[in-house]
Amino acid sequence: MNVNWREVLRQIDRVRWEIPPYFDKRMRVPARLIAPSGMLDAIIHDNALMQLVNVAMLPGILKYSLAMPDIHWGYGFPIGGVAAFDYETGIISPGGVGYDINCGVRIIRTNLHVNDIKPYLEKLTTTIFKNVPCGVGSKGKIKVTKKELEELVVKGSKWAVEKGYGFKEDIERTEEFGQLKGANPDFVSHRAIERGMPQLGSLGAGNHFLEIQRVAEVYDEKIAKAMGLEKDGITVMIHTGSRGFGHQICDDYIKIILRAMSKYGINVPDRQLASVPIQSDEGKRYFGAMAAAANFAWNNRQLITYWVRESFEKVLGESTESLGMQLVYDVAHNIAKIEEHIVDGKKMKVVVHRKGATRAFPKGHPLLPEVYKNTGQPVLLPGDMGTMSFVLVGTHRALSETFGSSAHGAGRVLSRKKAKKVTAGRNIFRELRNKGILLKAASSETAREEVPDAYKDVEQVANTMEMGGLARKVVKLVPLAVIKG
Repeated sequence: MNVNWREVLRQIDRVRWEIPPYFDKRMRVPARLIAPSGMLDAIIHDNALMQLVNVAMLPGILKYSLAMPDIHWGYGFPIGGVAAFDYETGIISPGGVGYDINCGVRIIRTNLHVNDIKPYLEKLTTTIFKNVPCGVGSKGKIKVTKKELEELVVKGSKWAVEKGYGFKEDIERTEEFGQLKGANPDFVSHRAIERGMPQLGSLGAGNHFLEIQRVAEVYDEKIAKAMGLEKDGITVMIHTGSRGFGHQICDDYIKIILRAMSKYGINVPDRQLASVPIQSDEGKRYFGAMAAAANFAWNNRQLITYWVRESFEKVLGESTESLGMQLVYDVAHNIAKIEEHIVDGKKMKVVVHRKGATRAFPKGHPLLPEVYKNTGQPVLLPGDMGTMSFVLVGTHRALSETFGSSAHGAGRVLSRKKAKKVTAGRNIFRELRNKGILLKAASSETAREEVPDAYKDVEQVANTMEMGGLARKVVKLVPLAVIKG
């Protein structure tokens, strides 16, 4: 279907656009895009707006089908998509969460500054690369039994901390305190468990990464201080998810839900939006399995955090405590969550699907840890290797307009295949080194797939969130070293 989206989009303000329900009579709510006019061409070219419209047709959807400026084509929902559904009458859709369930990001701060780390950077990067398993099919360093896996997917990252792989404070500084309630290993297939058991504590490949970063700019001194961040301070960012465990759960339930839809009289404009009522048996089973994958991912990032701290200790000869390696925060990207929100003046229980989007709750929200009650939730916005990342905080406007959601990163503009094609013959390792950035990757192919050219301008995404009043910038981070699978 060829659509002139510039004619269809109705501009609300500098960064808000709407596709009205009369565009397609099947739409139950408007489709709303958060993006400046300068990003429209890339968004329109990708045709992800049609996916945004399709989401607006799903039963029980509330207010809007939403997309952030990092929107791009995904499976079913666009990546960068947000949609909330009535908990009693709405649906749940694996396509609204994605294959990499709880792909997410965490940041660790340190007491170190740039000059402290420069003499050790090469050795530190090599040590982390050796210490943290990464790459396609990579296996973790700890072996868990089926029984242990079933325990950890219910407990969340508390499991790893109880085993000595972190501190109680790590749990407090993790979204949902590292445990999505409702996880049930009985709803997880034997194949998913088989895939998950050897992969716990591994970075994986694709767009997953680990970065040593420098705080390049501070926009809000007071909030930055509450997070333990200051100019030229050193941070570590970890970006990974639930690995093959979550991928298998998504694959399993797409098949189950596709078969079940006719039973509930649900018709969708795209098979990739396969959905069932939240209150159905299949819906409850999917949520239980999805929550298990989310908790697997939080354990995964917690274990990697332990090995990063261990690597710093080994190279710098100081303890984690003296190095000040505290977790700032951990956020989920691909997840469906049961939350309470005000909709048309009424408090409602809803299921919020955030696919390539980050929770962004404001200060004072009861679900925030004490340390961030007066600042708002940290919103972590990673860029691509070679550019920059941002830490922001959530706002009250985000809570009222986007179900407390913000963008999750830069967003791709080139597929991995296209990225490899346009970078043929280029040495990405040398290009980054010339910028003062060390790159450790399993292969040159991985580096070319994730080249900065393949992504949107993350600074533009961060500025859009701030212009729209959905998040406030706190600091900008730039990479010193990047580790890829």
